[in-house]
Amino acid sequence: MSAQRQPRSTPPGAGRPRRTRPPAIDAACADAVDLARAAAEETAAPSPVGEHLGMEPEAERVLTHYFACLDPAYRGWRWAVTVARAARAKVVTVSECVLVPGEGALMPPPWVPWIERLRPGDLGPGDLLPTPPDDVRLAPGHTDTEDEAERQVQWELGLGRARVLSAEGRDEVAARWYEGTAGPHTPIAASAPAQCSTCGFYLPLAGELRQLFGVCANEYAPDDGRVVSADHGCGAHSEAVTVPSSVEAPPPIVDEMGYDLVPVSTLADEEALGHS
Repeated sequence: MSAQRQPRSTPPGAGRPRRTRPPAIDAACADAVDLARAAAEETAAPSPVGEHLGMEPEAERVLTHYFACLDPAYRGWRWAVTVARAARAKVVTVSECVLVPGEGALMPPPWVPWIERLRPGDLGPGDLLPTPPDDVRLAPGHTDTEDEAERQVQWELGLGRARVLSAEGRDEVAARWYEGTAGPHTPIAASAPAQCSTCGFYLPLAGELRQLFGVCANEYAPDDGRVVSADHGCGAHSEAVTVPSSVEAPPPIVDEMGYDLVPVSTLADEEALGHS
């Protein structure tokens, strides 16, 4: 019995890269330089159009002509006019005319997404700042519950949220607060009589940040209502009992060496009145 040929599971040549040939230059489209220049001049008006810089085939019977842009505001740019011809047609028409950058063209800076351009303090009233689901500063929180009693307990413990600060998020915020204006490395903290940790107006935070940060509750302090480090400080410390003594005004200084210039006519009038 002769062996039977098994059918191929894939067509011949499958899996091998195909060689793509560049499209051929259509003669009619290549000769349409004057047509392309007229389209570029109409679009660029009133600016003139420079010399023809070459051509490039885009597809079958589609070709782009390039012209130099002479507008000083677009130095290094060029006009790209794409012309096309329908199958079995002799007439060439203009498909589009655009201004494209060339070598050495002045280009705008790379686009930066808004989330990377956002800075602290940019958020205003009514603005919304969505937090991405993969934010490394956050971690999944505890599972919510429908029981009212358990929900109350979770609220008192700070639980019941969909996401909480991750370890990386806590480290990031701790470094930002400690190195900022509410940390120990500020002029006002260096001249303070004592640290915030010993102040009666210091309210420690809850959780893992309790040992390092708290909130100032002194309305006369510059950091009232703000997070401060435990080793921060200011002059409004609760135990700063030394009150500066009142400074008396210095006695008046009598200048015995000075003199005033008096008009002669006034002296003469006063002498005349004294003899009368």
